Amino acid sequence: MYFCRPFNVFFKKEIKMITVSNLSIQYGKRVLFQDVNMKFLAGSCYGIIGANGAGKSTFLKMLYGEVDARTGSVSFGPGERLSVLKQDHFAFDQYSVLDTVLLGHEELWNNMKERDQLYSKADFTDADGHKASELEERFAEMDGWNAENNAAMLLSGLGVKENMHQQLMADVDGKVKVKVLLAQALFGQPDNLLLDEPTNDLDLETITWLENYLSNFEHTVLVVSHDRHFLDAICTHIVDIDFGKARLYGGNYSFWYESSQLALRQQQAQNKKAEEKRKELQEFISRFSANVAKSKQTTSRKKMLEKLNVEEIQPSTRKYPGIIFTPDRAPGNNILEVENLSASINGEVLFRDLSFVINKEDNIVFVSRDTRAMTALFEILNGNIQPDSGTFTWGQTITTAYLPLENSSFFEKDLTLVDWLGQFSSDTSEMFIRGYLGKMLFSGEEVYKKANVLSGGEKMRCMIARMMLRNANVMILDTPTNHLDLESIQAFNNRLKQFPGNVLMASHDHEFINTVCNRVIELTPNGIIDKQMEYSDYEENESIKELRDKLYGNL
Repeated sequence: MYFCRPFNVFFKKEIKMITVSNLSIQYGKRVLFQDVNMKFLAGSCYGIIGANGAGKSTFLKMLYGEVDARTGSVSFGPGERLSVLKQDHFAFDQYSVLDTVLLGHEELWNNMKERDQLYSKADFTDADGHKASELEERFAEMDGWNAENNAAMLLSGLGVKENMHQQLMADVDGKVKVKVLLAQALFGQPDNLLLDEPTNDLDLETITWLENYLSNFEHTVLVVSHDRHFLDAICTHIVDIDFGKARLYGGNYSFWYESSQLALRQQQAQNKKAEEKRKELQEFISRFSANVAKSKQTTSRKKMLEKLNVEEIQPSTRKYPGIIFTPDRAPGNNILEVENLSASINGEVLFRDLSFVINKEDNIVFVSRDTRAMTALFEILNGNIQPDSGTFTWGQTITTAYLPLENSSFFEKDLTLVDWLGQFSSDTSEMFIRGYLGKMLFSGEEVYKKANVLSGGEKMRCMIARMMLRNANVMILDTPTNHLDLESIQAFNNRLKQFPGNVLMASHDHEFINTVCNRVIELTPNGIIDKQMEYSDYEENESIKELRDKLYGNL
């Protein structure tokens, strides 16, 4: 694989783009994708999607040269700067938080260091003066005089307070490092920005800030993410890596998903005439375009579907797990009553005097600036830990199914998947257990796989199967989309939208929350906010924002 970086002197007008030509890669006999030919243009954002193992992250790594292609090339526009979100949380431990962000613009950083060295020389010569003049000119061209201020503004926007900017990276916790490394990638308005799972470990407020920032970003963005709301908010195009091919579609994730499902239904409708199918697809495009025009995330530069042809719409070959929750009985009128519940960790208050009543039809998202608060509440409600004070009472008709944040303790035993799931079932026959594993896409010999060697996504699918066996009428979900691929998230979300019982959840997946929950309870060290409304309305409400700041003590 080679990279072409033409010199500006050969071009009268710079063309901002990434060009991928005949790109392919395989490991042994397994072909991830081949013959990929695409142009990624400035002003557009491309979401890279595909099943686990399809090669999404590999594709990004090929673009910035970490992974070599079997065939093909990647070229950039003349003089363009490429920035990549780095995942090594320890690479910058010797630098301050602010300097770590500045390091994101390597040429500017080197310029600053070289200038400092020149000006610190005791025997400053005429040659040094000429060199310093050249450096100063280039420094100004790169907006160097505003660099520290711009870096600080990025950090503040991502929730890293000013009093932390001079701390060493070695001294800040992992969640802060995630934000600093993201600020590093964004710093200096790079021409090309590559982001692999940028919303991982971010809270909902920070994700919203990032959505707004990237929606107004004028350069080229390629992003891999499992967050559908995030992809919908920022993407003008989708690159789908599926069964050895990479295809480019206009529109965001929701358009790709809904159109591919429509195309699949049409493919299965053998009797429908070609002209009828075309008309149905065209009507779908028109309907979706009208919705996009009203979207809060739409900006003037993102007319996603103007040039879309119905021929571009193809059925997806993805497999979606069959998630089915069937309560043994409907919940009665009394669901849950909580009175004066308090919890802390090592003397640090997570929530205090928490009181609320859950009624029929309530689907609640619990939020907090400290994610430990939701986990503590769910662990208390499931009887796994004791509160500092207070009580809670479940209704007599209620049965619960719990999806905990941490599930590693469930997979310590050396058991096959059949035996593992059989631990949680009254019917332990292999045929019965295989049925549930099959719904979670474990088929054939995979059911004899050992549970203690599963990937994070496979463990989550096993935990969902365990929940299905409970036939519960209340679901308690602590960050349910962790480790799941988009197909599993979509299937999980679709099922919960139809669930006839109650859902209590904590999540950083905006789409999951908005489509399932109708009530928001925010946990703070100084009280709660309890509102019967959709989360999108909750986060935009100015009076609620003021109350939140007050309850958190403006932290």
